[in-house]
Amino acid sequence: MLNRALAPEFGQIENIKLIEANPFVLDNGLKTFIINGGEQDLIRIEFVFSNINWDAGSPLQSFATNTLLNDGTSEFSAAQIADRIDFYGAFLQTEYNYDQASVTLYTLNKHLSVTLPIVKAIITDSIFPQVEIDTFILNQKQKLSVNLEKNDFIGRKVFNETLFGNTLYGYDISAKDYDQLNREQLTQYYKSAYQPANCTIILSGKVSDKALNEINSHFGKDWKSADSFKENNFDFTGKPGAEIYIEKPDALQSAIRIGQLAINRNHTDFPGFQVLNTILGGYFGSRLMANIREDKGYTYGIGSAVVSLKNAGYFFIASEVGADVTASAMEEIRKEINILQNNLVSDEELSLVRNYMLGSMLGSLENALSHADKFKNIYFSNLGYDYYDRYIQVVRNITAKDVLELANKYLNWDDFQKVVVGKK
Repeated sequence: MLNRALAPEFGQIENIKLIEANPFVLDNGLKTFIINGGEQDLIRIEFVFSNINWDAGSPLQSFATNTLLNDGTSEFSAAQIADRIDFYGAFLQTEYNYDQASVTLYTLNKHLSVTLPIVKAIITDSIFPQVEIDTFILNQKQKLSVNLEKNDFIGRKVFNETLFGNTLYGYDISAKDYDQLNREQLTQYYKSAYQPANCTIILSGKVSDKALNEINSHFGKDWKSADSFKENNFDFTGKPGAEIYIEKPDALQSAIRIGQLAINRNHTDFPGFQVLNTILGGYFGSRLMANIREDKGYTYGIGSAVVSLKNAGYFFIASEVGADVTASAMEEIRKEINILQNNLVSDEELSLVRNYMLGSMLGSLENALSHADKFKNIYFSNLGYDYYDRYIQVVRNITAKDVLELANKYLNWDDFQKVVVGKK
């Protein structure tokens, strides 16, 4: 009989087993990876394209092209595409980040034969109707205008430009950049970027041989690469110690963004840095939350993160605090970093963070789709599954001394870029 008066025994996570991706090559040489699992008759098909041909003269090419992909082909209008996908209970989305753009289809296997042709038309036959481009430009300019009234948006924008300069990662987008967009730019970029040589397909869910044959039939036979393209590669130097203050006299809150260029997932210190970040500001029980939200009441929320990109990594702390306590909040952030650099983390706190991080990783692996997400993290960083083995070992075995050394190595307050939008 279970005694409900007793708490269950505590046990540390020893191992996390991932469903590994199996490689497959379509007839035209297109790299495909299969993460097969689950009982539901559902499949997710991701077409991932690297962002290429960066040109500061046309900074919105890749973003606009991806956003407008499903707004019309030579056969289907945007409304027809949406109606057909909805009719079969499928879901189609386009996504964009600094390094890649993607087209993703979620569908039942039994509807592949009717949904795949629609996706193929989007990827190979989009025509970018001028009316849709005009609507996109209008909506984006209005959105930008609204966002420019938000201190946190301005802070993030200025912070990125300070770190990454005039590159895809840091370019300071303005309304005039949208005005310069035209259909010729989009079709030119579309032709170069959306081709097999720049594509990786990732299949997850219940992937049958029949589904694989259908995908090969649509995307591995007559879909050929044509244009040459240039991969995006950037070098960053940043502006160590830069302090930027943008005054908003009527601001009730000040947006704070602090950080610097750092390491990405390819660096051996990255897992340890993630532990350090979690302690500082990476979860609700972090030191920044305990001090600046719970103890001082300066903010509703504050956090920090370590971000891994293809060409860089960066660390940042972000919050919005009462305008009258901006300087005090900055000082408390500095104090928390100083404590990490000079005092050992207690065994109790380190154990809590270890269990939180391993539990979060285990909890994120709900199905084959989430296992595919873990695969993308390593594949597009040119890493293998041994990365996760090392990550788990570092989290389980990191010591307080290791954390202190990492804090002194990567959290130098004087080198941080500090952006404040509101009142000092």
